[in-house]
Amino acid sequence: MIRYKRPDREKALSLIKSAKSDFGYTLSLELNEKSANTIVRNIYESFRMIGEALLVAKGVQSQDHVLPINELISLNVKLSRPLIFLEQLRKIRRNINYYGYHASVNEAENVLDFSKEAFDVLVEKALEVIG
Repeated sequence: MIRYKRPDREKALSLIKSAKSDFGYTLSLELNEKSANTIVRNIYESFRMIGEALLVAKGVQSQDHVLPINELISLNVKLSRPLIFLEQLRKIRRNINYYGYHASVNEAENVLDFSKEAFDVLVEKALEVIG
């Protein structure tokens, strides 16, 4: 379900600033079995916040995480891996949060590799779209 509100550029920019801060902190964490879930969740949340910022700037409020992730996937950016990986990341995070799944170090490394390439590109594209 989608709810329409007044577009809010300042809130959108605040979401991006917060996403960048959280992402930077997450990259500083040591990757091991204990930190894998936290790293995966934090990286996912940072991407989701960028998608949410794009929606807020349009005046759209989503009720779930699907719409913000789809907003990112629809951006026209060139990466070595397709943005549809964000949908996989959403599912991994859901499994961690709701089904007791534990991400492996390899999964977390895969997420980190993707995010190191994609995060800044998506932030720049989002800022361009927001204006």
